[in-house]
Amino acid sequence: MTPSATIVRRMIDVAAPDPTSKSGLRERKQERVRQDIMDAGLRLFVKQGFDATTVDQVAEAAEISRRTLFRYFETKGDILMAAMRGMSDFLEASLRARPAKEAPLLSLLEIFIALSQQLVSSGIDSYSLAYMIDRDPSLRQYSLQKHAEWEDRIASVLFERLPAGRRSEVGAALLARIGVGSFRTALDQWLANEGRGQLKTHLVETFALLDKTIKPQTLF
Repeated sequence: MTPSATIVRRMIDVAAPDPTSKSGLRERKQERVRQDIMDAGLRLFVKQGFDATTVDQVAEAAEISRRTLFRYFETKGDILMAAMRGMSDFLEASLRARPAKEAPLLSLLEIFIALSQQLVSSGIDSYSLAYMIDRDPSLRQYSLQKHAEWEDRIASVLFERLPAGRRSEVGAALLARIGVGSFRTALDQWLANEGRGQLKTHLVETFALLDKTIKPQTLF
């Protein structure tokens, strides 16, 4: 598996199919093909641009036929969304793994730092990937969908993590939006600097300013 597959792999714990059964072997093979398609698509999107990449090129890079590709994805936009969903899975799993009594804002900072480090360790140009997703006008709808999904899934986990007497759906949703907005602000600063330095640095600075300015812990 090529390095960039670490981004698109679903990172939540799921029950693995029985490797000794025929259905289990078939499911594992199908998942490998699906991952290969996403991996190939993501590498090509970053290298030559989303609009310039054709479905045929993705199929060739994944070493499958065009017909096989369409069994898994109807459009190249679906390939990109599946890759983005892998990021959502990573954020949700990372938040669930944070210490139960940790301050929500600190938990959000840590999961976004973990995501930024995951992108760096993936072996692809994380700056080019981020720039493509967040700056290409043709991908605006996918970027908006990605952030909306982040907000929903983070809010759900935040709500579950709060003590029963302090649970607030509105508060959890608001903090999730603030957290994702802070990530986007830090990302904007990093992109404006053309990827110089680390995204982590901008995240720490942005969340520190957030904590100092509005004290989001008072939402609960």
